Amino acid sequence: MSGYYAIEGWDEQDSLERRQAARPDHLARLQRLTEAGRLLLAGPFPACDSPDPGPAGFTGSLIVAEFASLEDAQAWADADPYVAAGVYARVSVKPFRKVLP
Repeated sequence: MSGYYAIEGWDEQDSLERRQAARPDHLARLQRLTEAGRLLLAGPFPACDSPDPGPAGFTGSLIVAEFASLEDAQAWADADPYVAAGVYARVSVKPFRKVLP
């Protein structure tokens, strides 16, 4: 049985350059989830109230996607290029129940 899982990553301080360098690989993985019809939503948290936070960067990211199990979601999150690049200080993975819309 599969379900949705929320993956939240919290950025390390001053990780904007690492984030920008790893972004193409990070987005490629999200694109594969999209093509498989498994991505509900994904995006970063800007460090300030602006669509382009500039040098302020980001404080983290949220991904909600379908996986076969919590273990599969955790393994996917652990393999994220942002983890390997040292962008995320920590990552949380937990079940998510879509109610609306």
